[in-house]
Amino acid sequence: MKKLSLLLLAALAMVSCGNSYDAKQVAMADMQDSINYALGLVNGSQIKMMYLANDSSEEAIDEFVAALERGYNGEVEELSEVARVGKSIGSSIKQSEAIGLAGNDVWTLNEKLFFQGLVNGVYGDTTVMKVDFARDFFQNAYQASSADTVKAGKAIKAKCMKNVATVTLNDKMDSLNYAFGLLNGNELRMYVLSADTTGTAGAELIKYINIGMKEKKHNPQLVSMGEQIGKSIKEQEAVGLIGEESLITKFDLILQGFVNGLKDFTEQMTPEEANMYITNALNHIKYGDTKAIGEKFLEENKLKENIQVTESGLQYEVLKMGKGKKPTATDKVKVHYHGTLIDGKVFDSSVERGEPIVFGLNQVIKGWTEGVQLMPLGSKFRFYIPQELGYGAQAAGDIPPYSTLIFEVELIDIIKE
Repeated sequence: MKKLSLLLLAALAMVSCGNSYDAKQVAMADMQDSINYALGLVNGSQIKMMYLANDSSEEAIDEFVAALERGYNGEVEELSEVARVGKSIGSSIKQSEAIGLAGNDVWTLNEKLFFQGLVNGVYGDTTVMKVDFARDFFQNAYQASSADTVKAGKAIKAKCMKNVATVTLNDKMDSLNYAFGLLNGNELRMYVLSADTTGTAGAELIKYINIGMKEKKHNPQLVSMGEQIGKSIKEQEAVGLIGEESLITKFDLILQGFVNGLKDFTEQMTPEEANMYITNALNHIKYGDTKAIGEKFLEENKLKENIQVTESGLQYEVLKMGKGKKPTATDKVKVHYHGTLIDGKVFDSSVERGEPIVFGLNQVIKGWTEGVQLMPLGSKFRFYIPQELGYGAQAAGDIPPYSTLIFEVELIDIIKE
């Protein structure tokens, strides 16, 4: 069964001007520049994928980017809720010229009859058709939706209409247009205009429906989204980009990132690389002290007696030296381990769980892969693992980014496959 849908959509805003925005490389001098550009690129790429699948033309993209600029520059018309809904409906009526009445491509939109029905519904005038009759008539026709019940033709455009009027319905197509308009108008009267205490909201609504019908937009919803995103970026200047007070908003780089993401320009950075850069940069800002503290700890630790340091920077000390064979990087091993941060906080421990673990040495962090290969079977070592041989800029459970890790590891068995 087909679902009957009305035109009550989200509020939209004004169409963009005819600017052209080119994809191009940008100069990025530091992390601040790069994170601004990366944010734009990631968001531009996502918007294209989610909202421009059906129309990724230069015109549609430029329309969105122009809206983004208007939002940032404070050039967006501030509308009441009633006005926003009105413009949204007007844009939907405009789009119906191409897709047919109520999205049915065999039903020709007659703007004049549809809009007059809508106006009459807004003002509660049921002289031509009762609301209940309109609902049953339209629902039954919509569910049947056979091409032989209507006569397709060229969309009939309407002039600006403001007042209640009686119309003549000559055939079923006329009745469908009028009924659909009446139903939408009635819904608007009940749900959008119900709080109107001045008696002026109906006229305001109809005024902005007419405005919305006259605007030329590729994607009205995306235009509104662009303006809202632009406003949000402007607001972040006071609190720091994406809520991080140390990050300065650089709109020109964000804007170019959006353009490049929308136009698939990835010569400097792919969306995946940009997303990873943002994550790592934010972690660096938040956890940079963790990295510095870890580096200082390792510098002091390597001077201690019995501490050995490999070429990679891995530090270890032998607690017990076994006499068996050493595993290779492709072996599976059975071990007991106890992992802590340099402040002594335990983040994982098979010892505390009372059960050893089996894993492949090529399936763990670099510090483990290198370190366990140094252990003869039966050994117990303590490893001091620099962050770059651990989880690096990524968090892992209770392990913060850039953490130096300490593991006591006992090699119980080597499992050859």
